[in-house]
Amino acid sequence: MKIERRLGVPPRQRGSLTGQTCPDIFELSDGSFAVIGTEATAALDQELPADAARADYERIVVISRETLVRAKADIPDL
Repeated sequence: MKIERRLGVPPRQRGSLTGQTCPDIFELSDGSFAVIGTEATAALDQELPADAARADYERIVVISRETLVRAKADIPDL
């Protein structure tokens, strides 16, 4: 599995001064996606709706609204 491309614009174009520690979304070679975000499992685990579940090896991460909105055009329909 490899990172194929970034979805959206680089962190610097979203206002990051360092461009090194910002949320990001990547499409992987197998068609899935990887997200860099702030780990928030402990804070949000109990907030999950009844029909949502998280495996022990999964984490809840938060990305900014701008990160996802700016990636929208790059997200495939299928």
